[in-house]
Amino acid sequence: MAEDLRLDELDRDGALREALAAVSSRGSFLRNAFIGSAALLGALAAPERSDAASPSDNAILNFALTLEYLQAAFYTETERARAIGAELARVPRQLGSVERAHVAALKNVLGRAAVKRPSFDFKGTTEDQVQFLKTAVAFEDLGAAAYKGQATRVDSPALLAAAISIHSVEARHAAWMRYLAGFTPAGRAFDEPKREFEVRRIVASTHFIAARPRTTRRRAPRYTG
Repeated sequence: MAEDLRLDELDRDGALREALAAVSSRGSFLRNAFIGSAALLGALAAPERSDAASPSDNAILNFALTLEYLQAAFYTETERARAIGAELARVPRQLGSVERAHVAALKNVLGRAAVKRPSFDFKGTTEDQVQFLKTAVAFEDLGAAAYKGQATRVDSPALLAAAISIHSVEARHAAWMRYLAGFTPAGRAFDEPKREFEVRRIVASTHFIAARPRTTRRRAPRYTG
């Protein structure tokens, strides 16, 4: 029976729920959906640096970089907090390493044109099992939809190939997180992309991007990303 994965506690405006599709009962695959960060760095090994890319490509890459900053910071803070255990214990470490690889690769391509990393306040979601998993599902679904939404706008064939290599990893992550949450990893035959303004509105609704870094607990090592 299909259900909606809800994020009421995080998404007061209801926008983040748009990132989640109706999904059903637990599947039985993609437990090993992790892709090594070294392979991803190779996929974006600067075939074209920022000065060779079009202004529109730079803008798209910076949009992707902002999303990768968000995901990388989320998993990094969760790993450092050490509050997530049991079956989820390996998730922050594995997904965090991949998202950090995405950040490094995109920054490598953009060079001096790369936007700076913002500060984050994840409002306790990195230290609560249920909220962590719900947020991970939403982030990975949103990341996959965002990359898909930008694919037709990329001018450079080399950059498009690299972006698609990241998109497929985000989709694997989304399927794995859905599996762990008890939902069918792929609940429909076709997925719709999300446009940039939709993604930005959803991210803004979480209020995770903050004026200054903040963690819930006062424990070492303090996260300052």
